Amino acid sequence: MAPVDEQLFTLMSGVEYGDGELRRAFAAELRALLAEDRPLRVYLGVDPTASALTLGHAVPLRKLRQFQRFGHETVFLIGDTTALIGDPSDKNRLRPLLTREEAAANERTYLAQASKILDPARTEVRRNSEWLGKLALPDLIALMSRFTVTEMLARDNFRERRERGDAIYLHEFLYALLQGYDARALACDVQVGGTEQLFNLMAGRKLQEAAGQRKHVPVTMPILVGTDGVARMSKSAGNFIGLDEAPEEQYGKAMSIPDGALASWFELATNLDRAEVAATARGLAGGERDPLAEKKRLARTIVAELHGEAAAARAETHFERTVQHGQAPDDAPDAPARAGQALIDVIVAAGAAPSRREARRLFGQGAVSVDGEPVTDERAPARPGARVRVGRRRWLRITGAGE
Repeated sequence: MAPVDEQLFTLMSGVEYGDGELRRAFAAELRALLAEDRPLRVYLGVDPTASALTLGHAVPLRKLRQFQRFGHETVFLIGDTTALIGDPSDKNRLRPLLTREEAAANERTYLAQASKILDPARTEVRRNSEWLGKLALPDLIALMSRFTVTEMLARDNFRERRERGDAIYLHEFLYALLQGYDARALACDVQVGGTEQLFNLMAGRKLQEAAGQRKHVPVTMPILVGTDGVARMSKSAGNFIGLDEAPEEQYGKAMSIPDGALASWFELATNLDRAEVAATARGLAGGERDPLAEKKRLARTIVAELHGEAAAARAETHFERTVQHGQAPDDAPDAPARAGQALIDVIVAAGAAPSRREARRLFGQGAVSVDGEPVTDERAPARPGARVRVGRRRWLRITGAGE
């Protein structure tokens, strides 16, 4: 296997614990494992709480991919049982409960999306219903006996909710215990997760030790801010890049992030060499690198890693033509319109705006144009043959209903 120092540099790159002493301790534990010169068993769990994965989900996936490249055994765990509770780690309010049917529907495309980053041939796929579904009441009681209410309430999100007087439900306490049981069931050496999940990962160490296993090393990654550069990337917040989105959409969204988020995105959202990432961050901080040029390199890298170099080149050309130079693309999708049909109805039906409310907002902001001329009247009729621009990146070619 690769030298320990080489592996440790890459595998600890971007890792955060919020505590320097904890980082040093876990780095030492990981070094000791790597020094055994054997494939480590490493896992990442993802709950199917939504139908699509985002670039935020890709942050720990990329870390798992780094372990794969060094020849370690990797497990992609689909939390089909823990999803029924919902991880409260990153929430300051109660998560809605999912049904088994909803979780099953969400997970159908997870492996295909994750395989944009992971090597499917080297990825073991498991579901935690394999063992959590077999737990009996005495097993749950035994698990719960390992933890105190005081420990649970010490978590930041629970403490904040308690201080606000918001309800905290007993089933929410179960999540950390069940995720901890995953680590025990998989007998893992390393668990990858987000920084907000550190409590859950520590619960796994506790349960492994109780079962006579060696405690795993938590490797936690910071949260990727969304395209707004402020809030956590989230589909509900609308500040996301989906792993299954079109290359042109991904490129355009990446170009919209603030300059201040560039260094973090290079580190967390790409597979670029870690030394090159560090050099880029230094160059941006020192004013030696042009933010626009680096942003285009970032956008092209993201698309290339998810769709290939050819798609990245097309996406860049599309962005330069449609956004930088304001020209209509040759391949604008057709949007059929009936005689006299309102432009807003055609835009929504074509998916260029997710809802009538959002479409009205775009009209009100002057962000809809027809053949280069802004249109603010949402009731204006759609004219066959016209080129319509919606926002900065979406284009349509209006056709007759029969074309």
